[in-house]
Order: sequence, then structure tokens, then C-alpha cells
Amino acid sequence: MARLTKPSLVVQVVAGMVLGIALGHFWPEVGVQIKPLSDIFLRMIKMLIAPLIFATLVIGIAGTGSHKNLGRLGAKTLIYFELATIPALIIGMVVANLLRPGDGIDMSALSAKGVAQLGAITGNIETVQHHTLWDTLVNMVPTSVIDAMARGDILQLVVFSVFFALAILSAGEKARPILGVLQSLSEIMFEFVNKVMAFAPMGVMAAIAATVGANGLKILLVYAKLVGALYFALGIFVLLVLCSACAIARIPFLRLMKAIKEPFLLAFSTASSESALPKAMEVMERFGVPKNVVSFVMPTGYSFNLDGSTLYVALAALFVAQMAHVEMSLQSQLVMLLTLILTTKGVAAVPKASLVVLAATLSAFHLPMEGVAVILGIDHFLDMGRTSINLVGNCVASAVVARWEGVFDDDKMNVFGTENEVFEEETVNESIRTPLLV
Repeated sequence: MARLTKPSLVVQVVAGMVLGIALGHFWPEVGVQIKPLSDIFLRMIKMLIAPLIFATLVIGIAGTGSHKNLGRLGAKTLIYFELATIPALIIGMVVANLLRPGDGIDMSALSAKGVAQLGAITGNIETVQHHTLWDTLVNMVPTSVIDAMARGDILQLVVFSVFFALAILSAGEKARPILGVLQSLSEIMFEFVNKVMAFAPMGVMAAIAATVGANGLKILLVYAKLVGALYFALGIFVLLVLCSACAIARIPFLRLMKAIKEPFLLAFSTASSESALPKAMEVMERFGVPKNVVSFVMPTGYSFNLDGSTLYVALAALFVAQMAHVEMSLQSQLVMLLTLILTTKGVAAVPKASLVVLAATLSAFHLPMEGVAVILGIDHFLDMGRTSINLVGNCVASAVVARWEGVFDDDKMNVFGTENEVFEEETVNESIRTPLLV
């Protein structure tokens, strides 16, 4: 008799999504009531992110063996991030101009949810409008690493970890005991990720059920043009930018997508980047990207390389203008593009960052703020798309930067997938281990 095997995480997450849609559609009140189950899962993810990033990043940087290597890695990472941001904005604006998703939508049809949340979003507009390069640099440095961990400020945690790792490099052999502890912590945290992922189907089901229960599936018909325009634009970005970047770096894009299917589904179904980050980091190491590159590029990307969110803000701003019957000239749109290049960087710590940036953009260009309230009714379905592309963009970034550095492991990439079943049974895969000191 054949042995029954446990369904893969992908199958479990898809099943959770289907059950969530059915529950939210047929029993909407129950769907809304089980929303805390989704919150519990996301809290479980958040509690492991800080120690995971700290341990893996310190070990990864210490493994580079020199300050010069780190500086080069940082420069290449930021260059790639900027090269990805500009086409994302352009694609969002071009699709908005071609498809005009805002035409024919009545702005007076504000959702009750949108009106209730609009005040909280507009309250952070000033933070974004006056956000300068200096603000980004200042906010990168934590006054307390404990405070940064408590608030989940990944960028500040990255900065602290970088300086901690550099100090370890300077200390040399005296730091070996600390590195031993962090190596153990890193391996424990990856096992921690596997334990928490067992609750992913529950969290996904609750998140989808609550969204469908609160808004209903009919809302998709009302905003079908906006949803379709965003997903169409995201698809174009993937084909033109991410696939091209992978082709240049000699990384098979379809093989990469197959590798990250689990974290991709998590990001899509929960509309949360944090839910997928730990699993994505683990997968990319196994795919052939060295620990020091993964642990630096991916956390930093969640502040500087939100491709999906950047594209969304550009498209949504023009959507509101079209809805309000305001025709923006090419010159005005170019000014908006330049503005968004600055305002979309380094503000990930702001609650509902994408919507706050959108509200700040509308205010700066004298567009009606009520447009944000209209979008809020459908925002979760939009967030699912932009969050999953944020994840894919950062995974591609880590692979491209690794290739640019000449450290991408093609052998690991070529065997990835053949050892997946074995890996799922192991406590810690030897492929994620790196030397403590070089």
C-alpha cells in the first residue's frame, strides 16, 4: 500500500485560499469573525524576523572577510534598486494612460471603510511630503536596536547588523565565540520558520475569508477595470524588467519562480511582505545566492525596492485624476514621476506606506483626497498583487546582485528542486551553512 504523504505547503496554501473564499462568500459574518487567526499568524512571523535577519546578516557579512566587499555589495544593490524603480513607475503611468481605469467611476460612491480609514492615512501625509534624502539617511540609524526590533523597522535593524558585523571583523579571533552563537541562532531561526509555516494555511484562510466577508466578491466587478489594469501592468513589469534582468544575469526566470512559489503564494494570499520574507530568504540561499547577499539585499529591498508598490502608486494616482476628470499633462506626469522616485524610498516603516505615499502625491498635485477612500474598498485585492511582485522583485535582485558579484552558485541552482523533498525532512540543510570567519 502506498504511503500517504503530507501535502506540500503550496497545496495547503491554495486550499486555504479556496476555503477562505467560500467561507467569506457563503458565511460572511463568520469570515469576518475569524480575522484574528490571520493576525495571529502574521504576529508569529513578525516575532521571528528580527532575530533571523540579525543572525543571518551578521554571519553573512563576517563571511565576506572585508569592509571593501561589503561596500561594493551595497553600492551594486542600491544601483540595481534604482534601475528597477524607474521602469516600474513608467509602466504604471503608461498603462494608466492607455487603459484609463478611472473613467466612468463615480467618486461619490465612497466606501464606509474608506471614509473611516482616510483620516489615519492622511495623518501621515506630512511625513512623506517632507521626506528628503537626509530624512532617509537619518531614519536609517536606530537610537535603540531594541526599539527598532520592537517596531519591526527592518532598515534600522540592517544598519545595526552591518555595524555589528564590521566590529566583529575588526575584533578578529576574539569574536569567534559570538559568531558561534549567532551561527546556532541562525540555524534555530530557520527551523523556527518551518514550525511557523505550519500555521500558514490557517492564516491564509482567515485573511481571505475576512476580506471577502467584509467586502463581498461583487466589489471586484465594480472595480474590475482598476484591478485588471494593475495586474496587467504588474505582468508587463515582470516580463519586461524582471525577466530581462534574469536573462542578463543568466538566471532562468521560470526556474526562479518555481523555486519561490511557496513564499510567492504566502505574499499573495496574506498581502503581507513579512509573511513571506523568512521563507524567501531560506529558499534563495538554497537556490544558489550566498548568505551574505541574501541577508543584505532582501531586507534592504523591503525599504528601497518595492517594485509592485511603486508601480501601483503611479497607476493609482492617475486613476484618481481620471476619476475626478482632471487631465494631467505630460509635463505634470513627468514631475510626478520624479517626485515618486524620491517619496517611494525609505518610507516602508510608515503604516500603510503605499496609501500614504498615494495620499501625499494626490495632495501635492491638487487631486481629490477622496480618491484614496474609493480605493480603500478594494485595496486588499490590489495589495495582494503588488505585495507578491515586491517579493519577486527582491528575490530577482538578490540573484542578479549575486551574479554581478560573481558569487552565484550555478550548481545549487541546477540541483534545486531535486532535493526539495529531502530538505523538508531535514532539520537544517547543510547548504545554508557558511564559514564563520574568512
